[in-house]
Amino acid sequence: MHSIARSRSMPAALTLRAKLVLACAEGAANSVVAERHGVTPATVGKWRRRFIERRITGLHDELRPGQPRTVDDERLATLTNTTLHQQPHDGSTHWTIRGVAAETGISKTSVHRYLEMFGVAPHRSESFKLSTDPFFIEKVRDVVGLYLNPPDNALVLCVDEKS
Repeated sequence: MHSIARSRSMPAALTLRAKLVLACAEGAANSVVAERHGVTPATVGKWRRRFIERRITGLHDELRPGQPRTVDDERLATLTNTTLHQQPHDGSTHWTIRGVAAETGISKTSVHRYLEMFGVAPHRSESFKLSTDPFFIEKVRDVVGLYLNPPDNALVLCVDEKS
C-alpha cells in the first residue's frame, strides 16, 4: 500500500486514495484526513469503506454507466484489417479517417477514436508499420480485452520487439 501511495507512475487518483487509507489506518479521523489532503470527509469515508470491503481492488475505479458500444467486434476487426492490410481504392499511399469511415461504414469520430485507442497511425510513415501477422486481429482483441476488463489479481506484462 505504501508503494502505491508513493508511486509516480500510477494514476494520481489511485495514489491519493492509498494516502487517504494509510492516513486513516494511523487512526486519524475522516475530517482530519480530508483537510490534510484537500478532499471532503465524505470522500475519505467512501474510500475507507471500499478499502475495508474489498482491500486494494476497492481503490480502483468501478465501471461507470453509459451508452453501450455501437460498433461490435466484427466491425472493429474490419476497420483494423482495412487500415492495416488494404490499400485505398483511390490510389492513395495511406488511409485517411474519412476514407476508412466511408469504406467500413463506421462514423469518422468512431474511426478516429478506435485508431487512436489502438495506436494505429497510418499517416505516419516514420512510425507506422503494417503487421504481417495473420493472427493480428485476435491478438489485438486479447490485449485490449485484458486492459479493458482485467481478471482479478491479474498482472499484465507487455513486451515490445524492436528491430
